[in-house]
Amino acid sequence: MIAGAAGPMPEGVTIPLPPVFEDVEEERRYRKEQLAAGFRLFGRFGFSEGVAGHITVRDPEHTDRFWVNPFGMSFGRIKASDLILVDHAGNLVHGTRPVNRAAFVIHAAVHQARPDAIAAAHSHSLHGKAFSSLGIPLDPITQDACAFFEDHGLYGDYRGVVDDAEEGKRIAAALGAYKAVILQNHGLLTVGHSVAEAVWWFITMERSCQAQLLAMAAGTPRHIDRDTALHTRGQLGGHFAGWFQAQPLYEQIADSDPDHVN
Repeated sequence: MIAGAAGPMPEGVTIPLPPVFEDVEEERRYRKEQLAAGFRLFGRFGFSEGVAGHITVRDPEHTDRFWVNPFGMSFGRIKASDLILVDHAGNLVHGTRPVNRAAFVIHAAVHQARPDAIAAAHSHSLHGKAFSSLGIPLDPITQDACAFFEDHGLYGDYRGVVDDAEEGKRIAAALGAYKAVILQNHGLLTVGHSVAEAVWWFITMERSCQAQLLAMAAGTPRHIDRDTALHTRGQLGGHFAGWFQAQPLYEQIADSDPDHVN
């Protein structure tokens, strides 16, 4: 469910829906193109920080493998053909460039623990990492933040760059069944039933962190009451809502960066 539609749709008016595929090659191509567009969006929003950051999508055929960005490639340049395929053991299945060790450790654990998570997104975005240093969850102080109300975890055991499989498992445990987890002293991680959903949750969570930091700096924010926050999460926090809210951004990338599908 997503709030905002002005009542019943007139005859002939439809709302876009996520595509359904019968051909696995077509679905693989779509997922890779969505992933490349997601990286272009991360670049557009300034979420890059050196070589840190990764978004992954599960392969539709070999579900123990995921597509990910090559280590050290600019988000703003990534094309579908640049993506590499890695299995849950860390083996490079397709591609000629290395995988970020942290990307493998974190995302392999997340994809293994969450069979429903088609995609996962993590980056060292400015406000996400600043907020993560507080070691607190997001508060329901805005409509947008309510999407994460009682639906995000907190991982408080920072031990440096993630390169240990056991730490990846601990991060996945902190994520649990939620759509997101705040990694203390590190940043944000989000998941979704589609690349677009995971990307949207990351973008709006980063901005919700920014809003709470600004509000806390200005005074004492007033919280939305629990019943209203849960109701709002029901309106804005579902899988379709996440996918749908990302569509205007994906349309912008399709217009401005058509080469991402190459």
